[in-house]
Amino acid sequence: MLLRSIYWYFTFAATLAAYVPLMYAAKAKKPTMEPLEYNRYIHRRVSQFGLGCVKRTGAHFQIEGMENVPRDEPVVFISNHQGNFDIAVFLAHLPVPHGYVAKIELLKAPMIRTWMKYMHCVFLDRNNMRQSAKAIIEGIKILQGGQSLVIFPEGTRSKSEKMGEFKAASFKLATKAKVPIVPVTINGTFRIMETEESAGLFRNKLIRLIRPANVYVKIHPPIRTDGLDAKNSANLPVLVRQIIEDGLKNSR
Repeated sequence: MLLRSIYWYFTFAATLAAYVPLMYAAKAKKPTMEPLEYNRYIHRRVSQFGLGCVKRTGAHFQIEGMENVPRDEPVVFISNHQGNFDIAVFLAHLPVPHGYVAKIELLKAPMIRTWMKYMHCVFLDRNNMRQSAKAIIEGIKILQGGQSLVIFPEGTRSKSEKMGEFKAASFKLATKAKVPIVPVTINGTFRIMETEESAGLFRNKLIRLIRPANVYVKIHPPIRTDGLDAKNSANLPVLVRQIIEDGLKNSR
């Protein structure tokens, strides 16, 4: 595990460095492309990065429900959140351009923040209600512009198969933009680096042993939000959470 971990962290850093010229090339291409074409171009770049990240873990993936991903309209993918590798799994396997609703602290990460801005990610400050409201408005505009978004409504990683409560505010992006919600169940990513065994020799939060794991991803059928009345809109967090939880039970 130690050699795999050293290899993973080394190649991660090397790949980030290799993406520096690609980052400047992406910036130069933006004025020459239509917005949707540019989004697809960025998606290809970040998908390659995500695929490399997950492949080098040695993890094995079972992906179901790919036919449920709409290809002709933006959606909000809503997923449970087990570990740090969830985003890399989405980057590697979601076949459509998408951004993320992410914590504002990621704006401090060089390189990563630039690519996230290219992907139209929304940065959320959970301690600032005014900023959070602005972020939701920004997310609605992104969806209306044709880009899908991924959100983890638990707000933090569970680091286990258990799920926390889904924050109702997370669903406003879909209901206000009137785009479908696609529930996604993900199971096993926490075993790659979030278990106690993964703490290994490093014993810190940032550098942990990388361990192979079996990862299950189930993409459920879309739920339309246009035309929902107030009662059904309010029930969405419970409904979507139940769908994702049922997927977890079936993956064990």
